[in-house]
Amino acid sequence: MAAENQLSKENIISSYMEFVLENNHQPKSVFSFAKENDFEESDFYKFYTSFEAIEEAIFSEFFHHTIQVLAKSEDYENFDARNKLLSFYFTFFEMLTANRSYVVYALENSKKDFKKLKSLKKLRQDFITYINNLGIEKLDLKQEKLEKIQDKTIQESSWFHLLVTMKFWLDDTSASFEKTDLFIEKSINARFDLMDIKPLKSIIDFGKFILKEKVNFN
Repeated sequence: MAAENQLSKENIISSYMEFVLENNHQPKSVFSFAKENDFEESDFYKFYTSFEAIEEAIFSEFFHHTIQVLAKSEDYENFDARNKLLSFYFTFFEMLTANRSYVVYALENSKKDFKKLKSLKKLRQDFITYINNLGIEKLDLKQEKLEKIQDKTIQESSWFHLLVTMKFWLDDTSASFEKTDLFIEKSINARFDLMDIKPLKSIIDFGKFILKEKVNFN
């Protein structure tokens, strides 16, 4: 049995990924998995409740490692929201590419409906928190209910975009996944161009001015 202080979330994740890549299925039981990796079954539950929990944690770890890499860049903190998100995507998909065999194993059979995948639950939570803190410029709607709808729309559309990009990457057969890089750049730039609120702000401000001054066009 491995000493308790040698067992960690990281070793369990590593052993689990190695097993599923070699066998193309989950271990038959936590007991057999623990025995094969020389630790007690009870120690497994100190870190995870099930294999499904490990699968959730793996995608969350990909996210957090991406954030750690970005945090080391002095330039990243000075980027605007658009360039921060571009940097996140390029770094995150480098992480996925480094672990492509596992990602294909985990996602390939569910490409038609990633939204139902429990293994992406923690990633979704992490990513939405990231989007909330990104500083995307929003309309000042002056109404809490409308602002909540606006926030929810940004969150869900951002998550949907990440899922679409993951599916594109899974299907990408270009060298070094060059088409995925182009997809990321063009789609994120298009999204931010569509979300550009400056023209809309000008229209709203003009409308407020007209109402305030009660301009008569007749």
